[in-house]
Amino acid sequence: MAVTLITNIHQLVNTREKNKLLRGKDLSELPLIENAWIKLENKRIAAYGRMEELAGTAGPSSFEMIDARRASVLPCWCDSHTHLVFAGDRQEEFVDKIKGLTYAEISAKGGGILNTAKKLQDTSEVELFNLAWKRLEEVGRLGTGAIEIKSGYGLTLESELKILRVIKKLKEKSALSIRSTFLGAHSYPEAYRENHQAYIELIIEKMLPAISEEKLADYIDVFCEKGFFSPEETETICRAGMEYGLKPKLHVNQLNSLGGIQTGIKLNAISLDHLETLSEKDIQFLSGQVPGNPWNGVCTLLPTAAFFMRVPFQPARRLIDAGCAVALASDFNPGTSPSGNMSLVISLSCIQMRMLPEEALNAATINGAYAMGLESEVGSITVGKKANLIFTKPVPSMAYLPYSFGTNLVAKVMLEGEFIS
Repeated sequence: MAVTLITNIHQLVNTREKNKLLRGKDLSELPLIENAWIKLENKRIAAYGRMEELAGTAGPSSFEMIDARRASVLPCWCDSHTHLVFAGDRQEEFVDKIKGLTYAEISAKGGGILNTAKKLQDTSEVELFNLAWKRLEEVGRLGTGAIEIKSGYGLTLESELKILRVIKKLKEKSALSIRSTFLGAHSYPEAYRENHQAYIELIIEKMLPAISEEKLADYIDVFCEKGFFSPEETETICRAGMEYGLKPKLHVNQLNSLGGIQTGIKLNAISLDHLETLSEKDIQFLSGQVPGNPWNGVCTLLPTAAFFMRVPFQPARRLIDAGCAVALASDFNPGTSPSGNMSLVISLSCIQMRMLPEEALNAATINGAYAMGLESEVGSITVGKKANLIFTKPVPSMAYLPYSFGTNLVAKVMLEGEFIS
């Protein structure tokens, strides 16, 4: 039995006996132990406590011993919304945005999602895997231990399957906990620009059966937005996916409020993501306060996307104060958030969205785990969960992590009980 004892931890952060999706005021409660130890057995958390209580509780002395040297230790980030598998970049569109072109204008001239889709269709599965593996290793070194990855840059049967097969291979090879989401309804391909129904039929009649046969996805997603997929189309596609056991996780209210939230609640989506554009009624729905419309899902906010697109940040304070469950994710993608750095996500959440450091850390760990259905495996320091741990450089408190934005305070990362290089 592989047993490791880690001692002399400055602060052991997010210690929880039981899982709980954190809503409203509960999001600001971040339990921790000062001057702590933690014991790992067979890649999982076995016990933890205060150093003065260690004698007689940690078992035999034949463990592998690690002195944390006063590092703080917390659970790895749980990044519940990414598009990590893509080919090429969109730096030319970055310049277009600086010159004043809007997202819609770039998309109309063949940019945006269609630009990335064309590059991906011309990239082999082997090359696509190698590109994605490098990105996955990078975010792992930055502290991400669980991640959701979407398709959606294929937009043909062959290319959507190619992306999902790459994600499946990443799952098999990586120590990160990975969830896969089918996002064939990310945009309409050029060939279907004037025949939306035919593309929806392709998704339902061809893509979904093939994905199910190879067991390539855990979730289904739709970009519910003006100029993309309507709430009615979103419901049709999601219900077809649900027939194959795929739970909805949806892009809603990024640019417009057009009923996507209500559709997601009707479908009992595990999470509703983006939420830059919210009315008071939308927030009532998200908090479960509308009679007859209960919802226990997660509001996933993507502040680096708002930052990169120079649009208003998501109203995190209004959501939290209304009693919503909030998670944070990177939206790592080549067009609107070309970074998977969750430490930056946390800093922006505090600086620009006025989240407390405790709220942001919980949103990026335990609530992010809930947004992927991984709450029993990761997201907190809990006996039985995977030993996916961040060791910080010396910091006086957890508030120093978002305060010192732009500084990498992650010293070492452990996945399944082993330090990664």
